[in-house]
Amino acid sequence: MSNAETLLDVSGLTKHFPIRGGFPIPRTVGAVRAVDGLDFQVREGESLGLVGESGCGKSTTGRLITRLLEPTGGKITYRGQDITHAGRKALAPIRSEIQMIFQDPYASLNPRQTVGKIIVGPMEINDINPAGGRENRVRELLEIVGLNPEHFNRFPHEFSGGQRQRIGVARALALEPKLIVADEPVSALDVSIQAQVVNLLQKVQKELGIAFVFIAHDLAVVRHFSQRVAVMYLGKIMEIADRDDLYENPRHPYTRALLSAVPEATVEDTPRERIRLVGDVPSPINPPSGCPFRTRCWKATEKCASEAPPLVQVEGNKAGHLTACHYPETVDGTPSALSKSPRAAA
Repeated sequence: MSNAETLLDVSGLTKHFPIRGGFPIPRTVGAVRAVDGLDFQVREGESLGLVGESGCGKSTTGRLITRLLEPTGGKITYRGQDITHAGRKALAPIRSEIQMIFQDPYASLNPRQTVGKIIVGPMEINDINPAGGRENRVRELLEIVGLNPEHFNRFPHEFSGGQRQRIGVARALALEPKLIVADEPVSALDVSIQAQVVNLLQKVQKELGIAFVFIAHDLAVVRHFSQRVAVMYLGKIMEIADRDDLYENPRHPYTRALLSAVPEATVEDTPRERIRLVGDVPSPINPPSGCPFRTRCWKATEKCASEAPPLVQVEGNKAGHLTACHYPETVDGTPSALSKSPRAAA
């Protein structure tokens, strides 16, 4: 996969939502720094996972990539073309290549349209006429995602949540995209159905060679699906690496704290290490100076408050494993001598 060409290149991506206030003439009094300078790449056919706590900017990032939101700053390059502030006309040929699967399978489908109409809609908008006709293509897509082609004329309310998400997947595949942004595609589904949808997406990715940006807060799901993982906190990427390297050798304290909270079976005589973070996530309206994680980090020093750590390859990391921390965790996973870790056996 490392030899594949870069499909998407994101550099310094920023999105600030203005806060309006004042009377009688409203004015901008502040901004919510939802995404605050992201740098990452997605290669052709690759799956990149975006993980982090709720409110860290994952979904906003997905909407910026698909250009459903206008970036405040930074640069988005798709297949060598700058689409950061591209207009409707310039985006038209790219829209079909970048598709999105939304989080809520109930809200993302028009209840007044049949399944056939929902899936054929993107083809009509983009004036695509597949061989054999659009209706035959829709039936093929329904079969690909594991639904009965005869459900062509049914309405969304006649399907379960998992089936509706499959319809959403079929709609995303209708234009034969090269990149799909999946925004928490299984979080609204029952646990028993989640694995089916994730396995479906994995099958689609392998068979059709589609690149994915997989947004989720479930670390176990991300590990199953993604080849590389980026950990976000308060609008920034704290760490990014290949899946196995990140899960087995996390270098950022926040990444280690997240992974320590993942439930897993353990042997009784080997108690599980658990990191308990103190305090709440700071407000994106007024984020901390320096490192955004410093207010909850047991390693924080004055340097963390005055200097924002760059996202770089620290000593001991494999190539491509980048960490934004002045005092990264040691390679073998033991706490550094600098810190008094809040770890406790679970």
